[in-house]
Amino acid sequence: MEPSRRLTMKRFLFSIITVFLFGCALQQTDVPSSDFSMFKTTSLPDLGLAPELTNDIWLNVDSPLRLADLRGKVVLLEMWTFGCINCQNVMPSLKEWHANYKDQGLVIIGNHYPEFSYEADLVNLKDAIARFGIEYPVAQDNDGATWQAYKNHYWPALYLIDKQGHIRYVHIGEGRYQETEENIKALLEETY
Repeated sequence: MEPSRRLTMKRFLFSIITVFLFGCALQQTDVPSSDFSMFKTTSLPDLGLAPELTNDIWLNVDSPLRLADLRGKVVLLEMWTFGCINCQNVMPSLKEWHANYKDQGLVIIGNHYPEFSYEADLVNLKDAIARFGIEYPVAQDNDGATWQAYKNHYWPALYLIDKQGHIRYVHIGEGRYQETEENIKALLEETY
């Protein structure tokens, strides 16, 4: 290929790539990154009736909690284990939501399903709850009954349960804190 034709081909390819990249960059600036209103879902899907909690050992509460007794409240059920760094990274948001929305009808429940044997020890679980400053109810789920009833496979996992006892939102892992909070507010606004 002759040099002038090679130079023309390079310019053509450069132009195509520039147009493509410039076009993609323009599309991303349409929504400001700080605008989280797009996450608010006015109609969350109904993912079915939430399985009942059957845990016998509860901490930070006087008696075992049952979803049937929490009708009229929004429940955030978190599957967690205290040795999991991802679970630890979610804790600040959970504690903030507990402080901000418990008086509006939000009940946060930590379902502790251990990954390792030392996490199954109740004394270690109590120490972790104190160390992390967790004030919301925590259920020990060493046999995995609740974990399995929700067909869960991951730490952390968040299940938002509406006032009628139906799962309306699920999030696996860290992140999407603003989206989760907007969905909490949306469910709190629903009538019972």
